[in-house]
Order: sequence, then structure tokens, then C-alpha cells
Amino acid sequence: MFVSDAAWENHEKYEERLRLYRSFGYDMEKERRFVLEKLGSLSGRILEVGTGKGYFSIALARMGLRFTSLDVSKVEQEFARLNISYFGLESLVDFTLGDAGQLPYARASYDVIISVNVVHHLARPFKAADEMARVVVDMGKIVLSDFSPEGQSVIEKVHAHEGRKHEMGAYGLQDMKKYFEEKNFRVEEQRSEHQEMIIAYRSPYTHAKK
Repeated sequence: MFVSDAAWENHEKYEERLRLYRSFGYDMEKERRFVLEKLGSLSGRILEVGTGKGYFSIALARMGLRFTSLDVSKVEQEFARLNISYFGLESLVDFTLGDAGQLPYARASYDVIISVNVVHHLARPFKAADEMARVVVDMGKIVLSDFSPEGQSVIEKVHAHEGRKHEMGAYGLQDMKKYFEEKNFRVEEQRSEHQEMIIAYRSPYTHAKK
């Protein structure tokens, strides 16, 4: 398999960052496996909201899944694209630039929507939740995962080490859980040491409650 110089160099940065997180006690690959194990079987049309640098995109692609990954940042998504290219899996991912608060998809376009470590970045999380609820099919599921308090503490240390500050929004997964329950979604919760997760299942009766 041919790997371009750009993809090779990008992968070195990716591996370096994984090592940095592990040195502070956060195993990114382990946490991705936790999310995948808890969300159950994946099939149909899959949308990832928030590509970022592609950490979870790689986990999905390495399972052989075809999916669309959306992000507002062209720079971040290019990093992710090179990461996927390194593994020779770029044909599995449709990268799309777009805003989580205004998804460029028709109603009931996706069977599964996944968003990992994104909620705490969102200025308007309930607008993004509205859009995910609009785009997911009846009987589909929306999977949101974000840092637990322990995970957030580790991330803050990593960012401080890099001379940065990790900004947190005003809302978290419990706010999202309440939102989806009010919309008649059935919500399950999962948790690891560093990661929290909710799975919101849409029923055919979800539309009845606004």
C-alpha cells in the first residue's frame, strides 16, 4: 500500500499525540473502543458529527464501516483525511464541511448519528440536538459521548502542558439527556473512567411531542 509523505508525517503527529495523552493517563484508543462496544451493532447510514482530527473516524473506518463525517473546520478535517489515508481507508469516508447546528441533510437521512467529544465545544448544543433529531430515522439512534469529570481533568492537564486552555461550554451530556427525553427519545447511559455516553433511541411516536 502506497502512503504519501504527507499522510506519513501526519500519522507521526497522530501517534505522538496519542502518546502524550497516554502519558497523562488518558488512553484515547481504549476510550474509542469503549464507545464502540457500548453502542452495539452499527448498520445502515451512519453520520459522524464532529470529525475533529479523526480519532473516532479511524475507529469506525477500521471496522470496515462506510459513513459520512461532518465538521465545521477544514483544517481539522484535512488532518483527519490524511489519518484515514495512512490506513488506506479513505474510500469508506465521505468528508463533508458543515455546521452541527445546520446539518446539510434531509429529514430522516441517517440510521445512526455519532458525536464524540463534541458537545462541550458547542455554543448552541440544543440547536445541534434539534438537527440530529431531525436527521435521524424513526427507530434510529443518536450516540453522544464526552469527557467525564475525570477525563476533563486529564484533558485540562494536557492542554496546560501545551500552554493552552481547554474551553468548556455551559452544557453537558446530562443536559442533552434531558433534552432527548423531553422529545420522547428513550435514553440509555454508559460510563467509563474518562468517558460518559448517552444513546438516544427514536421511536415512531417521537414526533408527537414537540
